Formats: sequence, C-alpha cells, structure tokens
Amino acid sequence: QVQLVESGGNLVQPGGSLRLSCVASGLTLEYYAIGWFRQAPGKEREGVSCISRGDSSTSYADAVKGRFTISKDNVKNTVYLQMNSLKPEDTGVYYCAAADWLLFRQCVASDFASWGQGTQVTVSS
Repeated sequence: QVQLVESGGNLVQPGGSLRLSCVASGLTLEYYAIGWFRQAPGKEREGVSCISRGDSSTSYADAVKGRFTISKDNVKNTVYLQMNSLKPEDTGVYYCAAADWLLFRQCVASDFASWGQGTQVTVSS
C-alpha cells in the first residue's frame, strides 16, 4: 500500500523560506514520478513542481519558477520542496503525490494516483 506523509508546513512571513518533506512508503521512488501540488479553499488543486525518474528532470509552475526547488533522496525515500522568497499567494495546503513513471504524462493532478494528506503553508505578515 502506497503511503505518502508530508511535513514542514508552517506560518511564515513574506520573503521567508520553508522546506517541505514527503516520506514515501510502499513504493520505490526510482519507479515513480513525484509531484507537489497545492490548493487553497474554493480553488482548484494546481501543480507546483514535478520530478521524473532516470534523469530526474524537473518542471515548475510559472508562479514558483526560480523560487522553489524540488528534489528527492532515493535512499531515504523522501522528496523535498524547498520554497524561498515566499509570497502570500503561495498560501495553501501542499500535497505530495506519486505516479507510475511509465504512465506519467504531465504535471497535473489527474495523472497522479497516490496522495498524501497535505501540510498547511501560510504566508502572512
């Protein structure tokens, strides 16, 4: 059974930084594409960043490009999202998700089958 557990969410001031972690069990990261998504109340869940297997190519939403960095540690079976220069618009529940790399097509929620419970990120002064 695939299980993903996010942590690291917090209340931070604009311009601050957070590092989110997602510990995966029931799967081996080498065989999955990993994505970070976020959702604010009343809004659709949106892709933030994804990382593929093999060459570990990454993609980022335009809104976070240059500020966020996705990475993974296959030994620890953990994926990270380093978030810098945070803005109030970054506020939301952040979810880690996994997709079989053979079936992975794009960094959108519908392509991911396994999800964590989410961790709250609030950026406010």
